[in-house]
Amino acid sequence: MTAPARDLSSAAKQPTQEDAPPPSMRLRELVFGAACAAAVRAAARLRVADALGDAPMTVETLAATVKTDPKPLRRLLRALSCYGVFAERPDGTFAHTETSRLLREDDPHSLRYIALWCTEPWTWDAWPKLDEAVRTGRNVVEDLYGKEFFDYLNEDAPESADVFNRAMTTSSEQSAREVAALLDLSGSRSVADLGGGQGHVVACLLDKYPAMKGYLLDLPRVVEKALPRLRPGGDLEDRASIVPGDIREAVPVGADAYIIKNILEWDDESTARLLANVIAAGGPGARVVVIENLVDDSPSMRFSTAMDLLLLLNVGGAKHTTDSMVRRLTDAGLQVGDIRPVNPYLHAFECTVPA
Repeated sequence: MTAPARDLSSAAKQPTQEDAPPPSMRLRELVFGAACAAAVRAAARLRVADALGDAPMTVETLAATVKTDPKPLRRLLRALSCYGVFAERPDGTFAHTETSRLLREDDPHSLRYIALWCTEPWTWDAWPKLDEAVRTGRNVVEDLYGKEFFDYLNEDAPESADVFNRAMTTSSEQSAREVAALLDLSGSRSVADLGGGQGHVVACLLDKYPAMKGYLLDLPRVVEKALPRLRPGGDLEDRASIVPGDIREAVPVGADAYIIKNILEWDDESTARLLANVIAAGGPGARVVVIENLVDDSPSMRFSTAMDLLLLLNVGGAKHTTDSMVRRLTDAGLQVGDIRPVNPYLHAFECTVPA
């Protein structure tokens, strides 16, 4: 009879003061954080989570499926199980945990591409130079590759650019309905999603408000992959307009409401230009809803503060505290009203263009 699986659900929880490791052990674990990130990346690239079904599997069966050597695969899985990613059973087989299922590409809450994006090859070049970025306040990517980050991605690292686009699509898909549910745009006839990727947020808003017109603005290479629903032949084509361009240079759309989600984390200059463009395009009375991760007062602080440091490395940008976001928005000339959580990772700042 097969032994029952151990309940490792608590492995993904934060340790309490009583069961936390002593400081010397904790620091040793922290300095080997790269090993944990690399292990998650390896599992994602090998598609171990996709190969592992609902029933526990032996390492030999898993290795044959993902075409690896069984012995190092066991070592990889054992390392990950220490963090609650997969569970090793007493009989030596491995089973899924709630965390490891998030590495499955078919999981509705999949984080596979987010995991890959945060561990792309360029990150391993950039992280060792964090002290330099902290010392100077500048990104390190331009010195590493001789060009700005997104130019490097799209010109020299197309596979990484594809991972980035898939990660952003995943993130947008998962939060779009929550954003649409939160926002009351019943008094608006039109909405523009700035830097909206493939258009998940604007599509959800058009579903919610059948009389509304929507605009999707993003770079040409991004909007060429917009949702089929928004393009000619799609069910939203009559109410949706796709506008390619760089919103840091111009916002060529007048709308009653503007959505700015997860893009006010660039350098200060380009962010100020974007906000000025929105104010000029919308005019007095226009609503501007800014949705961002915060590095304070949030359950996602460990993730958000890590992303904050990564933004310093690649674009010289930053995640925000509530106060720094309010300052940035008011300095640009917006009036800030309610600030509300969208989910544990995102907050919405309701703003208007003053008369």
